[in-house]
Formats: sequence, C-alpha cells, structure tokens
Amino acid sequence: MNTITNAADYLSYWGDYYLKELTEDILPFWMKHGLDPVNGGYYTCLNRDGSLMDTTKSVWFQGRFVYILSLLYNRVEKRKEWLDAAKSGIDFMENHCFDTDGRMFFEVTAEGVPVRRRRYLFSETFAAIAMAQYSLASGDKSYAGKALRLFKQVIHYKNTPGLLEPKYREGLQAKGASIYLILLDTAACIREAVEDEILTRQIDESLQILAQDFVKPEFKAMLEMVGPDGEFIDTNAGRTINPGHSIEAAWFILAEAKRRGWDPQIRDLGLKLLDWSWEWGWDEPTGGIVHFRDCRHLPSQDYWHDMKFWWPQCETMIATLYAWQATGDSKYLEMHRKINEYTLSHFPDKEYGEWYGYLHRDGTVSNMAKGNIFKGPFHIPRMLLKSYELCRENL
Repeated sequence: MNTITNAADYLSYWGDYYLKELTEDILPFWMKHGLDPVNGGYYTCLNRDGSLMDTTKSVWFQGRFVYILSLLYNRVEKRKEWLDAAKSGIDFMENHCFDTDGRMFFEVTAEGVPVRRRRYLFSETFAAIAMAQYSLASGDKSYAGKALRLFKQVIHYKNTPGLLEPKYREGLQAKGASIYLILLDTAACIREAVEDEILTRQIDESLQILAQDFVKPEFKAMLEMVGPDGEFIDTNAGRTINPGHSIEAAWFILAEAKRRGWDPQIRDLGLKLLDWSWEWGWDEPTGGIVHFRDCRHLPSQDYWHDMKFWWPQCETMIATLYAWQATGDSKYLEMHRKINEYTLSHFPDKEYGEWYGYLHRDGTVSNMAKGNIFKGPFHIPRMLLKSYELCRENL
C-alpha cells in the first residue's frame, strides 16, 4: 500500500499484519532462542540465526521480557507457555539480579553471578513494570506490591542527594531527560496493577519538568540534557537531540492525555513534540529516523549519528497512530505510512526471522545480530502490540 485511499481499510490491514508478525515471527524467535531452560531467565546476545553469541544476561531484559510476555498473556491470548516463560524470568530476576542494598545489577552471568552494576536506575524500573504486569497475568497480587515498593525505592534514590554516583563531576551541573521519561512510563505501567498517589505525582512531575526544562521552543526540540533549572548548555552534549527518544516521549505523553479524556494541554504537548521531532529525525533522502542531531545544526560528535536504529522506528510507528487517534488529522496517518513502509522494508529478516537492529544511513545492514545487551524482545513486540491495539481502536 503506497498511498492511503481509505483510512479504515489501511488500519484494518496493518492491524492484522502487526498481530501476525508478533505472534508468528517475533515471539516464536525469542521463545525458541532466548529462554534459558537450565538457569531460568533469558539470553539476548543472539546471532542472526538465533544462535547464542554470549551467555551474559542483560538485567534490563529479564524485566523487559517478563513485561512483554505478561502483557501478551493479558491482552492477546492466555497461552500457558507465555506465562511459564514470564515466571522463569521473574524467578531469575528475584533470585539473582538484586544486590544486597536492594539495587539491581546491569549484567549477570548465565547462572546469575553479578558482572556489572551501573549508576542508572533503569534495571529497577524495568523490573517494576514486569512485576506489575505479571501480577495481573498470574493473579498474584503480591507482585503489584513489590512493583510499588521498588518504584518508591527508585524515587528515593533519585530524590536523595549522594545516594547515586553523579554522572558528571564538578565541571558540569546538569540533568538528563531519560529519568523523567522512564519514570513517566513506569508509573503509568504500574498504575494498571495498583493505585497509589506516588504514581500520579510522578507522572505529573515528569510532564511538568519535560515541558518546562527540556522542551525548547527556540530550537523546536526536546534536548537530552539541560542545566539543573533547565538552562541550555551550549556544548556537544547539551545540544544533542535524539529524535527517537523525543518521539517516544511524545507517545508516552499522548497516552497519558488519552487516559485523562484527551486533556488538551497534555495532548498538545505530545503533538508538538512529535511534529518537531519528526522534522529533526526523518531522513528525507533515504527515509527512516536518524539517531542524533545537533540543535544548532552543527556536526554531531557521535559517529553513529546518521544510523537508523530499530527502536526509534518502532516508537515513531506508535506515536503517529496515537496522534491520528488524538486528532483525526490525515497528516499523521501519512507519517505512519512513511515510517511503516520504511521500517518493514528494511529491518525484518525474511530468511531467519526477527529484525536487524542497526542500519547504515542508506538502509544497508550494519550488524547482523538479532540481540545484544541493549536489543532484545521489547521495543519490537511492544510496538506490534500497541500498533495492533491502536489500529483496532481507530477503526
């Protein structure tokens, strides 16, 4: 389909496609190659054909895949193998991925021996959404309580000076957008399983700080890093725009606007962010969303700045469907057509299944691996499920 002549037909066709891709390609690939039947949990360092390249386990993906499996069990079909696989990940995570102080590791061995811990709180946020969704799938409400306690611990670490090692030393006072973005989504995911005022409070805080400090009208962009009070930092890092990250923020914001009856202020923030980020990210000569831009149009210091990673394409597919649902404006469906066409013609591996993760700017494959510490069964299945649901809702 190169043009959209009928929105209903377009959405019906692609909704069916996304569900089929999810249940007949992506999930079977990871269920076959990613599960560790000996130690429990999941491998993600997989070659093109699914063969194992490294047994080191990403703690991020123990939580992320539990979340995806539980979500599919709750929203698509109550398949026992999905729930059993989620239980394997939950058990491995609880038994091996927490340090003695309650923080979580970043990498562990196949058996669960710690390899590395980072200053970031993302392992904890992914574990929290896993526990929340698993509580709904299993019916074990204790996991909702665990998710909430873990979330409160994350907030405590974030808000207590000195508990986390600073990213920068005395020469730079700054804050990043990532923590506010991830906490917005984490709180929204946990809220599905349990209500608590700290969740709504964090969502409101994230929305306020993102809008007030990181969204810069003078550049028509969301910056990745600003000063402590939102000051513009005129350095390579301070000028960095990650269009995919900004577009992910846009759909998180639009999802919250939808939950609040399409609150106009929140909706307009999400739409503005999507519009700006599309202009920065869409690579008109070749298609796809590039990885980094400089808000002053200076050369990016990152050599992979013009590559096409898998996850920004996924976030854009979701965001454009949310924007179409929010407005009915045909421009958003056209944006979806463009990103959908580019993504599905370049990333899926028709021979071995699943998707490549990294393309050069011209669309040729840079890396044949299907998984590593950062790429695994999360962005693609999440996109396929949410896109399927949005297509059905929009009919």
